[in-house]
Amino acid sequence: MGLLVDGVWHTDWYETKSSGGKFERSEAQFRKWVSASSNAQFKPERNRYHLYISHACPWANRTAIVRKLKNLEDVISLSSVEAFMGDDGWSFGTDGDPVNGKSFAREIYTTADPQYSGRVTVPILWDRQLKTIVSNESAEIIRMLNSEFSEFSGNSPDLYPEPLRDDIDQINAKIYESLNNGVYRCGFATTQASYEAAFYPLFDCLDQLEERLSNQRYLVGDQLTEADVRLFTTLVRFDAVYVSHFKCNKKRIADYPALSGYLCDLYHRNEFSSTVVMSEIKDHYYGSHESINPTRIVPVGPELNFDRAHNRAELP
Repeated sequence: MGLLVDGVWHTDWYETKSSGGKFERSEAQFRKWVSASSNAQFKPERNRYHLYISHACPWANRTAIVRKLKNLEDVISLSSVEAFMGDDGWSFGTDGDPVNGKSFAREIYTTADPQYSGRVTVPILWDRQLKTIVSNESAEIIRMLNSEFSEFSGNSPDLYPEPLRDDIDQINAKIYESLNNGVYRCGFATTQASYEAAFYPLFDCLDQLEERLSNQRYLVGDQLTEADVRLFTTLVRFDAVYVSHFKCNKKRIADYPALSGYLCDLYHRNEFSSTVVMSEIKDHYYGSHESINPTRIVPVGPELNFDRAHNRAELP
């Protein structure tokens, strides 16, 4: 998503690429934790935290969904950057940044750390009180939202229940490597070998998920978990963006009966569908990735139907 190095913004798409043409995602650098423990630096408090997201970004989309599932909309405020990412990175556009009054997301990073050099990504969990970034790692933010704001979250689902944690961690790791990140490894590959090395495991993963979800409603156990949230944000973008833009074109999600039924099942929940802004998703990917789509023309199609009927009532 671009890099800040010694205060200079570099628009090199995404992290780094090895000499073999592989897409390599570097790790988030803000990894602190909101905790309800008595000696915590970041305590769970109403109106203390703000979540910066992009409606286009699947990693940020995770946090927006969990914020809704955990009934935290009146506890943690939220705003989105513009869909298009230009030479200056993520922009707050004409509406501006409601918390810090900045124009670009990179300024949030340098407000937290004036010496910051690294990726400028969303989501960003911002602490109004200490005026710093708590975390920019989506996987950790969703766990904070799930577990550390229980006094505010009421009768909301536990998305990372103790008995299922090992299974959730295992399937998260598999889906992340092959699918969540696999679509990017396909899309940003710069050699045929690197592209194919990502392409085949991606569709092996989808085939395995199709078989799994033919026999059960959710990925793990008989309840919604964070694993479903993490899978949803990739599936909902797949046919509109990843099939053509990232060359993940062996099959569409619509061609998988169980996967498409699962996607529609989740989409029918307001906590999921209300966070999906397909116009911004398409505008961002097709408009911002000039190295992949030099014309920046945004396709009118495909025609998506997340409301079509799928009978999953018999599944546990």
